[in-house]
Amino acid sequence: MARNKVAVVTGASKGIGADIARHLAAEGASVVVNYSSSQADAERVVAEITKAGGKATAIAADVTSSADVAACVKQAVAAHGRIDILVNNAGIGGYRPFLDWSEADYD
Repeated sequence: MARNKVAVVTGASKGIGADIARHLAAEGASVVVNYSSSQADAERVVAEITKAGGKATAIAADVTSSADVAACVKQAVAAHGRIDILVNNAGIGGYRPFLDWSEADYD
């Protein structure tokens, strides 16, 4: 159960990530809505969560940047005291056959 937990959901400004964030908040978690491109979308998700009685914070971070991830963690802990749940929802990549991907592409 998520009650009284702190959750970070990457890629939570829309789609599946936003739904996960809303669900965790409805279960009683304080949620960090991570986003990389659309602050407006992230703030909309935060507003929906808070309007429903939940707690949420929007924090920008590009999950392909270790410096951004470290800053996001630092901000989340500063805002909420700790992190109990991490949902690695953010996805990056391209559309090509699996065997055409290099190890560098995955890194």
